[in-house]
Amino acid sequence: MINSTVLNNGVRVITQRVEHMHTVSIGIWVANGTRHETQELNGIAHFIEHLLFKGTKRRTARQISLEIDSMGGILNAFTGHEYVCYYAKVLAKFLPRVTDLLTDIFLHSTFPADEIEKERKVILQEIKMRDDSPEEYIHDRFHQNFWSSHALGYSILGSEETIAPLSRDQIVDYKTSRYHPEDIIISAAGNIRHEELVVLIESSFSNIASDWSRRRHEAAAKCSGRQVNLSERDLEQTLICMGTRALSQDHPDRYALFLLNTILGGGMSSRLFQEIREKKGLAYSVYSYVISHADAGALVVYAGTEQAHCREVVDIALAEIGRMKHDYVQQDELDSAREQLKGKILMSLESSDNLMTRLAKNEIYLRRNQSLEEILAAFDAVSIEDVQRLSNELFDGACLNLEVMGRVSQLDFSIDSLIM
Repeated sequence: MINSTVLNNGVRVITQRVEHMHTVSIGIWVANGTRHETQELNGIAHFIEHLLFKGTKRRTARQISLEIDSMGGILNAFTGHEYVCYYAKVLAKFLPRVTDLLTDIFLHSTFPADEIEKERKVILQEIKMRDDSPEEYIHDRFHQNFWSSHALGYSILGSEETIAPLSRDQIVDYKTSRYHPEDIIISAAGNIRHEELVVLIESSFSNIASDWSRRRHEAAAKCSGRQVNLSERDLEQTLICMGTRALSQDHPDRYALFLLNTILGGGMSSRLFQEIREKKGLAYSVYSYVISHADAGALVVYAGTEQAHCREVVDIALAEIGRMKHDYVQQDELDSAREQLKGKILMSLESSDNLMTRLAKNEIYLRRNQSLEEILAAFDAVSIEDVQRLSNELFDGACLNLEVMGRVSQLDFSIDSLIM
């Protein structure tokens, strides 16, 4: 069901055919994101993502919008620290039309000067919107401080200081050089035939060239060490982000990590949710999550509470993390987390856009397709001993970072008082 072709210049085409689906999702991915920017150009990858929808030699921005709407489809894009994706989802009969549209946007955008200035204003507003959203902003601040000595700490949006001076020449040169053919992956899933897609894109994409050589020996990302950061904001709640190092995307222990996170704070039955919200009523929103990159990762706990209960919430979270280290999880707790994750994976694969994303990320991080059977078997193989071993490896305190935002002037946190 999964087929792949590598064009003569290194562009990869990967498809998954699901005959019973009515839709096709197709994405053009570039394995080059925010972590490959310089500090002076921070935000340029995301800026380019916006600008590719603003007109080509054949289509104006309005014609692009009208065309995707006429197919009843979705056209969008997103930027991450290690990739950018431009994608569309349409009924399968529109594959030739949507492929032509995406190809035109990706290869022939003209970057009109007036559109650059309008979109610059839009992005500056997006930055302000992020800064005005405390829950979003504290996660951004956490990762900036956690990876403070590395580009993984850069904001995907950039800042007003980096976005405001970007010139058209810088934008065009960056796109031309950094969209290297060996970093381009075209993934598609749904009711699609691999050979048909290759025919549709080969003549256009086989001519891409680039003079940029990726930093193959880029320094591995490392956390900034133990620290506490307090941000004074006039908020009704006090927001907490606390985290430590985790694992890379391809680490063999990643399945144990996902299960560990699910038990700790990954749902309504998780330990953090039950202890902080259900038993004590100290927070409405409390959860944990894992973010993984090619060479590093972080496990983060978030909660929003009253200032008077901030220290108590932090202490409960630290106690639950400590319990993960010192006590074996119960077998039924592990089995429940296992079924929760397996169920989410299986349900997500009923959507062509999720299948398309899975194909591309497997290629970016694993350089191969990972079958569903392999994933489910890997979850089944995780034992309670694996979860405790990994907890002890990750929760050693060396990378413990605490970010607190709100009325923090009366709070007394020292990093030495935070013990997992």
